Amino acid sequence: MKHTKSARKTTAQKNGAASVPVRDVRLKKGMKVEELIKGMDKVGGFSAQHMVDGIKILEKMKADSSSFNFLSFPACIIATGIRGIIADSVKHFNAIITTCGTLDHDIARAAGGKYVLGSFNADDAELHRKHIYRLGNVFMEDKEYGMALEGKFKAIMDDIYTSKDYKKEYSPSELAYEFGKRIKDSGSILRQAYLNNVKVFIPGIVDGAFGTQLTLFSQDHDFKLNILRDELELSNIAFDNKRTGALMIGGGISKHHVIWWNQFKGGLDYAVYITTATQYDGSLSGARLTEAVSWGKIKEDAKYVTIDGDATVILPIMFAASGIF
Repeated sequence: MKHTKSARKTTAQKNGAASVPVRDVRLKKGMKVEELIKGMDKVGGFSAQHMVDGIKILEKMKADSSSFNFLSFPACIIATGIRGIIADSVKHFNAIITTCGTLDHDIARAAGGKYVLGSFNADDAELHRKHIYRLGNVFMEDKEYGMALEGKFKAIMDDIYTSKDYKKEYSPSELAYEFGKRIKDSGSILRQAYLNNVKVFIPGIVDGAFGTQLTLFSQDHDFKLNILRDELELSNIAFDNKRTGALMIGGGISKHHVIWWNQFKGGLDYAVYITTATQYDGSLSGARLTEAVSWGKIKEDAKYVTIDGDATVILPIMFAASGIF
């Protein structure tokens, strides 16, 4: 019996099951977010522990001065108040990879487009008749999104085109820089990227309203879009930096572009991924970071964690609790 008990104990310890006891989280009046997260550490509480681990990894990633750090995210959260949190966090990263829709929402809102809270259960046919778009439980009239974006795009693109520095050919990141230079809204992600000299890469830049406006602009202007120039720059970043890290919010092309280029340097050294997707359909969005290890996109000995949950809930807590934001 002693032998069996000892063997069980050794096996449990190897699995980490016996070394970290579950503790109750205690709340108190006036508790700060940092105190709450500290109290949640090592409680063995499902995704909550993953969130705490993610905060620690972000702090280590930021403290590593030799690490080139990416921030990636899709467009949907930019239609919410999380836009402000993303804008404030830009200065803590070296590069952003996102989607065309981020430009759409960021520019429309910088132009004064009014987005309002609605309901997931709205009658979409009725909304369509009223010329209201629904993105989850966020509503926007067509004039507050499409027309606001088009007006702002035209004003800025005309200014770029008539400037003495006009180049005739731009990469997506160069265009993002030029737009950020001309947007005056301090809450704009493009504006903050410009002010903090953070490159914004948009590999799928034609997949949205901004891309459509570029297409129309190119029909009667001497303008070319060079997407491959950004790909070469991402390649250079991968090969020029021994250590890299990433906070990836949501999946799709923004997440994949981060891990894809980092495989050529042997993988990311730090990685935090927030997702609501399931891994059982084989999708990239659902794929846990451990799967990326098999591809060499994340190093075997990297510090990484996948956090299951809604970024609009998790991200504010993580940033508020982190000492770097």
